[in-house]
Amino acid sequence: MTTKILIVDDEASITNLVAAYLKPEGYEVFTASDGESGLKAARAYKPDIIVLDVMLPGMDGMEVLSRLRRESNVYVILLTARTEETDKVVGLSVGADDYVTKPFSPRELVARIKAALRRMKSVGGLGEAEILSFKRVRIDVPARLVTVDDSKIDLTTLEFDLLKALAENRGRVLTREQLLEKVWGTTYYGEMRVVDVHLGHVRQKLGDDNLIVTVRGVGYRFEDETL
Repeated sequence: MTTKILIVDDEASITNLVAAYLKPEGYEVFTASDGESGLKAARAYKPDIIVLDVMLPGMDGMEVLSRLRRESNVYVILLTARTEETDKVVGLSVGADDYVTKPFSPRELVARIKAALRRMKSVGGLGEAEILSFKRVRIDVPARLVTVDDSKIDLTTLEFDLLKALAENRGRVLTREQLLEKVWGTTYYGEMRVVDVHLGHVRQKLGDDNLIVTVRGVGYRFEDETL
């Protein structure tokens, strides 16, 4: 099936430029110029990835993102102004998977999209455990399902990949740099704070901060007991 990408930005020059880079890669590209139409397009086309600008006429990008997260775990790359640091933090807290600052390189954005798609299509490679079972947490890698105490936990693509990376290294501390490389890939040029924000979401959904322990000044460790 063709990969579908939705670009939501009120600057036609940006949507046209990004589309021009994506279409030769074989992606089906949809565009929207405001928040309301972007939300409608997301619901109608069911894209695999959404590139969403923060500054949109009418309903802004944060509101679009907030509404999307009530009904979908679609991968969202937020476009933020380089000087608006708050937008990055708030966007990640609301549920963005990644962000790119304006002005940006279309090649970098395409690289981020490709890396995200590779992660989404990865369902367990050669020699990789298909089921990670612990006393409380069970991770079905091919199905990308997580249960805690037999209750299903709804995680986004990035949240699942972060938990999986930690669970595969149970008892070992993984630094933020290691988690960035494992989950976002070597092409990631953003800030390490994305790790902290997304792991905060994972902890909240797991319902127990003791399952993922912060090792101050180093990184994180998965602590559930083995069966």
